Amino acid sequence: MKFKAFLICIIIIFFAEIFVLVRYSNSDNDFFQSAVEVNEALQSVRDDWENIGDHQNVTSLNYAVLDSGGDVIFRTRQGLSESLNEAVIHRDTILDIEINGAIAGKIIIYNNNPRTLWEGRKKSAAVLIFAASLQLGCFVIYSVYLYRRVVRPFGKLKNFAERVAGGNLDIPLEMDRGNIFGAFTESFDIMRSELKKARLAEARANAEKKELTAKLSHDIRTPVASIKAASEVGAAIAENEKIRQNYNHIIHKTDQINTLVTNLFSAALEELQQLTVEPTDMESGVLTEMLSSADYFHYAKIPPVPDCMLFADKLRLQQVFDNIFANSYKYANTEITVKISLNNNFLQIIIEDFGGGVPEKELPLLKEKFKRGENAENVEGAGLGLYISDCFMKEMKGNLDIENGTHGLAVTVKILLSGTI
Repeated sequence: MKFKAFLICIIIIFFAEIFVLVRYSNSDNDFFQSAVEVNEALQSVRDDWENIGDHQNVTSLNYAVLDSGGDVIFRTRQGLSESLNEAVIHRDTILDIEINGAIAGKIIIYNNNPRTLWEGRKKSAAVLIFAASLQLGCFVIYSVYLYRRVVRPFGKLKNFAERVAGGNLDIPLEMDRGNIFGAFTESFDIMRSELKKARLAEARANAEKKELTAKLSHDIRTPVASIKAASEVGAAIAENEKIRQNYNHIIHKTDQINTLVTNLFSAALEELQQLTVEPTDMESGVLTEMLSSADYFHYAKIPPVPDCMLFADKLRLQQVFDNIFANSYKYANTEITVKISLNNNFLQIIIEDFGGGVPEKELPLLKEKFKRGENAENVEGAGLGLYISDCFMKEMKGNLDIENGTHGLAVTVKILLSGTI
């Protein structure tokens, strides 16, 4: 509907311009002077010839009066033709003044056609300039409209797709039902929600698998330890060397079983270390956009970022910020403060909520796999966000610190400055 209105407006302006051009091109450039006024001016000059200095112009025309010698003896205003040559060049009207049957002088009636034509052209040009400006304004307005309704939504979709590709499914896609892609973006966010549900179900299944592996390893280790202990006692009291060797063989096999169980348990947990991190040099200015993007509820006020070059993986660093803000939303749901400063060879970013923090005994556990605080009950999550974030920061030669701040849990992200490795 808005596009139709814009199109109709442009068409109307176009035809208005055509109308002005056609009217101007078909206009008669030769303007004719009124014969009545010309005769009236000539007659009034004849009547006042004897007292021409007191003559009064009774018409709307401008003219000059010359005597028989060609000298100007009267003019209605300055700037008129004052000789016959000038009058001919200017295409003025030249008439003889007859007094008693003899030519006493000349009257030169000023040709106002060029001035009138110039004024007409100025008016036409003004109309065309106004119409062109109106067209330009319409195009600018519509370009802004297209940017807001088409280009910017696609930009959000691009950032959204990068996050989904990076495995971040917590941040929803901002939607504006008023634009033409409203329903389209809503479908993408539904897809994100379903992927998140599937990912959480997979995480729960993996957690259950790992828990089962841990339980089985414990259950296996207990009888194996008993067998080993009994065998060690048997080997110690055995009087026969062959029997002692058999006991030692049993002890060796129990150690082998214990090693295999330990390797099985470790292998199940090392899957998380397969995520690649590729840090490169990047400008610190991008952090403002990254932090604002992670804070999709706008709970924080992002301070200015010092100008410097950082050594980081942009995608993984975005995941770190996303995980921190997502945890704050889930467990505190309060205002968030952000402090940014340079500290030795690092750019330090402190993100703190007002949720009161966690018990001191839980702080060391928050960066471990599948570890969650007591306040995580009935809150969805797999207990991997801070663990993954810590792994990412270590791969980028940075650090992730967690402590109880003044008002709540404070997470400090330290990003290494370029050239300090």
